[in-house]
Amino acid sequence: MKEFELKYGCNPNQKPARIYMHDGSELPLEILNGRPGYINFLDALNSYQLVKELKEALGMPAATSFKHVSPTSAAVGIPLSDRLKKACFADDADGLDDSPLACAYVRARGTDRLCSFGDFVALSDVCDAATARLVKREVSDGIIAPGYTSEALEILRSKRKGTYNIVQIDPDYTPDPQEHKQVYGITFEQGRNNFKISRELLSNIVTENKDLPEEAVRDLIISLITLKYTQSNSVCFAVDGQAIGVGAGQQSRIHCTRLAGSKADTWFLRQADKVLDLPFRDDIPRAERDNAVDGYINQNEEDVCSDGVWQRFFTRRPEPFTRAEQLEYLAGCSGVSLGSDAFFPFSDNIERAWRSGVKYVAEPGGSIRDDAVIDACNRHDMVMAFTGMRLFHH
Repeated sequence: MKEFELKYGCNPNQKPARIYMHDGSELPLEILNGRPGYINFLDALNSYQLVKELKEALGMPAATSFKHVSPTSAAVGIPLSDRLKKACFADDADGLDDSPLACAYVRARGTDRLCSFGDFVALSDVCDAATARLVKREVSDGIIAPGYTSEALEILRSKRKGTYNIVQIDPDYTPDPQEHKQVYGITFEQGRNNFKISRELLSNIVTENKDLPEEAVRDLIISLITLKYTQSNSVCFAVDGQAIGVGAGQQSRIHCTRLAGSKADTWFLRQADKVLDLPFRDDIPRAERDNAVDGYINQNEEDVCSDGVWQRFFTRRPEPFTRAEQLEYLAGCSGVSLGSDAFFPFSDNIERAWRSGVKYVAEPGGSIRDDAVIDACNRHDMVMAFTGMRLFHH
């Protein structure tokens, strides 16, 4: 297939639209089901690069959940604790412990369930039946992987009344080293960002504390590779083999850090007993449970514990999760890794990160205020590495 005609571009008025290879060669992908759109393919192709690079860097199956050309999370295939399975709504999943790829998917999809609603999924490995069953029950626009078992393909083809978008990509495809895009009729050209993120990138530790355990190395690599495919400015919190908070596309870096930190806090709080024990009605769909959990933790648009509201979700009225209780719980959360796609211009980013359990930091360095940022890390006994490499993505 040399080209694929799309229904429209980013918006319905943007026609005609298609994908094709600039040199006239065959597309390195096959559409096995559905009819993906313009934004679907942007998500698919960006997300597959992320999981492919994670697999190459860490040697483990990887998955990511993408929305609007940024990851909500990314993860590798580490087994989940019973508590984490429950927090991810996956404690009833058959065969989860036997499939590292399914574990990676549950972690990635379960981190920021609000933002993953209607996502595009990418897998580093051939999709197995266990992973396909988990994908099938979530609200999702499509999936991309280097292959699918026959059983997995049958499961996925039954999703969304047979219209679910399934893309298979050639794992051996190597893109042209030069990239092109047009903005306002003007063509931009640049070399692809083929920079490899590895353990060596974290060797320049600039803080007094230089103890960087292998688990933190893994999580910093996950954070940095995630940032490489996240709309900038961006900051990523990671722990236990997964990104737990992504702050993307903010003009100010402190806003990136606050956004990522608030998402990381929500991820931690989802695992608190008060949240895990919420008495949901049996007829509440998964997506509505996600909204109720977010409302219960963050107390935003409506109070889900208030009279006349709690009855829509619960069999009994839950006790509120007070801010004091949340802060006490979060005080016990630590060992988090943080990556930034560019230098921190002020130490306020470190102060905000510390409040969400950050212990390890990787950023390019090069700010005129590097000393203030290093001092802030030293005050909190953090470990920080200067990578010397910016990871902007637009």
